[in-house]
Amino acid sequence: SDKEELKKPRKKSASVCGFPISIFFIVVNEFCERFSYYGMRAVLVLYFKYFLGWDDDLSTTIYHTFVALCYLTPILGAIVADSWLGKFKTIVYLSIVYALGQVVLAVSAIHDITDTNKDGNPDNMTFHVALSMVGLLLIALGTGGIKPCVAAFGGDQFEDHQEKQRGTFFSIFYLSINAGSLLSTVITPILRAQECGIHTQRECYPLAFGVPAALMVVALIVFIIGSGMYNKTAPQGNIMVKVCKCVGFAVKNRFRHRSSQYPKREHWMDWADEKYDKLLIAQVKMVLKVLFLYIPLPMFWALFDQQVISFLFTLSTYPVVIFNITNYGLKTQPDQMQTVNPILILVLVPIMDSMVYPLIAKCNLNFSPLKRMTVGMFLAAMAFVSAGLVQLQIDETLPKFPTGNDGQVKFINMINGGPLNVVAGVNEFTLQPFDANQDYLTFAEPFNLKIGSGPGETCDINNTFSVFFVWCAPVASINQTLFCSLRFLNGFNSVLNVSVGSQSFGDIITNNMSKYVDIPQGEAKFHIMDTTGNECVYTLMLGFGSSFTLIIPSTFAFGENCANNVRTVVDIQPNSVHMALQIPQYFLITAGEVVFSVTGLEFSYSQAPSNMKSVLQAGWLLTVAVGNIVVLIVAEAATLEDQWAEYILFASLLVFVCIVFAIMAYFYTYTDPVKIEAQFAIIEPEEKEKNRRESLEMARRDSVKHRNADRRGSRSSFQEQKGRETKM
Repeated sequence: SDKEELKKPRKKSASVCGFPISIFFIVVNEFCERFSYYGMRAVLVLYFKYFLGWDDDLSTTIYHTFVALCYLTPILGAIVADSWLGKFKTIVYLSIVYALGQVVLAVSAIHDITDTNKDGNPDNMTFHVALSMVGLLLIALGTGGIKPCVAAFGGDQFEDHQEKQRGTFFSIFYLSINAGSLLSTVITPILRAQECGIHTQRECYPLAFGVPAALMVVALIVFIIGSGMYNKTAPQGNIMVKVCKCVGFAVKNRFRHRSSQYPKREHWMDWADEKYDKLLIAQVKMVLKVLFLYIPLPMFWALFDQQVISFLFTLSTYPVVIFNITNYGLKTQPDQMQTVNPILILVLVPIMDSMVYPLIAKCNLNFSPLKRMTVGMFLAAMAFVSAGLVQLQIDETLPKFPTGNDGQVKFINMINGGPLNVVAGVNEFTLQPFDANQDYLTFAEPFNLKIGSGPGETCDINNTFSVFFVWCAPVASINQTLFCSLRFLNGFNSVLNVSVGSQSFGDIITNNMSKYVDIPQGEAKFHIMDTTGNECVYTLMLGFGSSFTLIIPSTFAFGENCANNVRTVVDIQPNSVHMALQIPQYFLITAGEVVFSVTGLEFSYSQAPSNMKSVLQAGWLLTVAVGNIVVLIVAEAATLEDQWAEYILFASLLVFVCIVFAIMAYFYTYTDPVKIEAQFAIIEPEEKEKNRRESLEMARRDSVKHRNADRRGSRSSFQEQKGRETKM
């Protein structure tokens, strides 16, 4: 039984280079599981937006809710592992739930299931949404439930004297997480881009979700194969219930004895002495001390997760972005930057473990775990300062968009003749034929407009098409990431149809303009056709984030040189700020993550009592969940207009939290749970024997007391009887 297993000595497992062989199964399991999780998450927002048809706000809310749920369920997994099933069985059972959730999500992405009219779109979207939510709930329960158990189970494989090897294990463990993340982030979007389907081909979300599901099955199989080599610590009863009852009793007892006549005790948990044994109270003290230290930590994860989610919305052209991956400023493909974080982690973790930390130790500097975590938070704050500086440079290249009720106008000369002189309010400029003013003009109120080809010449703008003007408000919402936005102005004397690749601008009537169409950057070939079948091919090289209005003038003619007649007006210049400027902020926040997160995992394990390892790991993961909730609150409450100011605000908040954490860490006293528990293991039997003797002595005294009382009662009865006989 599990209780009997507790009494058995830990078995000596085979080792390689001082490490138990069993941890290699655990590391491979973690690699496959993280590949499964991050691979699914890499395309989840795209699935919400383009398959389920949700808008950006709903996609954001559901995504963050899912992530928060993934980091809330570790509490449940920790309770089950430490109180009921044990870590090994908990990992196995919840991995089955996890794999089932991945399979359900993959099935929900098969559009052919409800595509009765075979047009490539599901006809019963409610079915797909319901199946997706069931799959995500199972995934959240599975991945969250095993999170605190896997790391703690890996730590259990080491003997007490293998503290250095255990620390290295947590670094390797974190490396496996990011190796899985890196590969899945690269591979899964490629799988999604494939086309599949029985009746109609479209983006292959079933494959993008199916491969992570297969990896989760592999993770489960690998973990089970190593079963015979593991050191398995059996659960020790419902420890969470005991802890909660112990804390509750201490609070109630302290409240009952709040009067000054009662002597104070060293710690408020000591008020549980009357009911609970000293070992449990000592263990609760250790856990509460660490949990109190975790209070400021969600702010780090709030900032970290904001820059992570921005990568996802880069792909989905989400307009609100952290680290400015989108919005007009960056040259190079944004989704390429997603791999920078895991790549840097794979590089920095070995460097920190083998070079930086040993070098600091040789300098006789006390770089304790809590000091490392403080430095990690500071580095993350500096990353946001760097992001703010990059944002300021980007802002200088952005077009000036209107605010409030302001409007913007651009004038285009459609006359095939001489230049036109234009006076618009206080603005004066000259327009060449089929050309436009370079920048949009902003007007806060109606303005006077004068147009002429010579001094004093004007025309009535309402009765002629000599000048075409456009209000620019829609331009502010144009997608400016991997795409360029274009529209056509038809000044030709015939209806024209314009297409590029599989996209069409539709039929554009004479003296009218098409809507903006998003086109991938690079060389684009536009096919211009009239109603009689004549065709002209116009080629234009498009830069990232640019926007154009292409004018087909009245002088346009189909033929060999037809493309020379098309005029190009630049609405927004291509991005000129290179994305490489983001590398410093990526380096800083990744270095902060390595110093903060890896150390936090090891610290949570080392400071936890033997029967609460998973519980404290869950407490560490809970800070991530709270951080995601903070992201949702900040996203709703953010009112700063300037993105750089928002970055500086976040950095300032994290610096403040960093100072608070540093003060708390200064007063923290490190404990050795093994030694403390060993001391109580010696003290407890002595106290129990003492209590047994005292109980026996009290029972003996009670027995003597009762016998004496009985004798006194007998004498009294005899005297009363004798008195009655005398009277008679």
